[in-house]
Amino acid sequence: MEQTTSPSKSGTNYAIVFGIIMILELVLMYALNMNAQTNPTIGVIINVLNYLVLPFTFIYLAANHFKNKVNGGYISFGQTLKVGLSICALAAVIYGVFYFIFDFIFPEFKTDMISQIEAITVKQNPNITAEQLKMSMKFVKTFMEPYVAIPFSIVMYSVIGLIHSLIVGAIVKKDKPAF
Repeated sequence: MEQTTSPSKSGTNYAIVFGIIMILELVLMYALNMNAQTNPTIGVIINVLNYLVLPFTFIYLAANHFKNKVNGGYISFGQTLKVGLSICALAAVIYGVFYFIFDFIFPEFKTDMISQIEAITVKQNPNITAEQLKMSMKFVKTFMEPYVAIPFSIVMYSVIGLIHSLIVGAIVKKDKPAF
């Protein structure tokens, strides 16, 4: 009996590396006291890495790995989608679990971040009313809670994985011949 590896299972190692890279970004930014609120350049770099470069790179590498090492040189569009979605969703789960633990160990991280966001909001919009600021900060606090941030991240990275998988699928797709 022939043993086969599913496309999603073949991308697991890439997902783990992607999740670890996102964790390292968070830890380094916290340890070096760098954040996107006070230094927008860092925010742009992290966003470009996490939403464009890393997902595309890992999906491309995993799809090629599946195509060339597991599936005899062939990969369908659907298999590419499975690879990409599984990589991004699993990386988001790994990051989410770490964020939950990080939030528990360092509760001041979230408090400091909220204070910085509030100060920047007031600086950028000096005419904001106290009511508007309070409502804005309530929204920010809600989205920083792990019970909201983790599912939101999983959904967001799944959508990102879907988009990148469509692009990668168009590049690497090679269907098996009918005969």
